[in-house]
Amino acid sequence: MGDHCVVMDTAQGASAQTQPSCWCCGNAFDDTDLTRLGAHPEVGLCAGCARWLNRRARSTADQGRRSPAVVLRRGIGAARERVMTVGAHAWPLVGPLLTRLDRHLP
Repeated sequence: MGDHCVVMDTAQGASAQTQPSCWCCGNAFDDTDLTRLGAHPEVGLCAGCARWLNRRARSTADQGRRSPAVVLRRGIGAARERVMTVGAHAWPLVGPLLTRLDRHLP
């Protein structure tokens, strides 16, 4: 009976070690919380890193363009960079509000 408990503990430890992690930030997530890349299913990204990667890709695609949407995205990007520079994202009251707002911005 004691051996059965050891086997269960070992099995639980093995499953904890094999929990998938985000390829970008390295944090552990459930597999359903990761977005897989089509041609590379071994790569999984969490929602936060996928948003960041989308912003980077859009910024690259926007280079040299001057549409109103591009100008707006650049303004938001500049404001986001300024918030990070002064550390406002880490302030106790302002930080959570900025994080929530950031999820809805392009």
